[in-house]
Amino acid sequence: MGTEIEIELDGERFRAKLSENKTAEKIADALPVRAVPRFWGDEIYFELPVNIAENELAETELNVGNLAYWPEGKAFCIFFGPTPSSKASEPRPASPVTVIGELLDDPGLLQDIDRSSVGKVKIKRL
Repeated sequence: MGTEIEIELDGERFRAKLSENKTAEKIADALPVRAVPRFWGDEIYFELPVNIAENELAETELNVGNLAYWPEGKAFCIFFGPTPSSKASEPRPASPVTVIGELLDDPGLLQDIDRSSVGKVKIKRL
């Protein structure tokens, strides 16, 4: 049973659940976190105060709603649609990531976020 978290972006709150792997556990231990989000296609990512040098379970094929850790950027990633690396509508990271969880709320709601006005993202345990 993974840790439930809340992700707040632009005043909207999204519930998510972290996986039961070592990477997700290290991230859960670092919560709460506030960061400046960036967008890459339909991916939101932001730096975390953790340093996990390698992927625990390297993956490049993801599903909409997956949460992942990207070691190259020390980043938490939220995938809600295609990215510049996608071949179709599935999300693809720039390089391998470790899936660390999934959104429990509808990932499609992230399409409505005003990318130009999001100043901070907050993540906390529930």
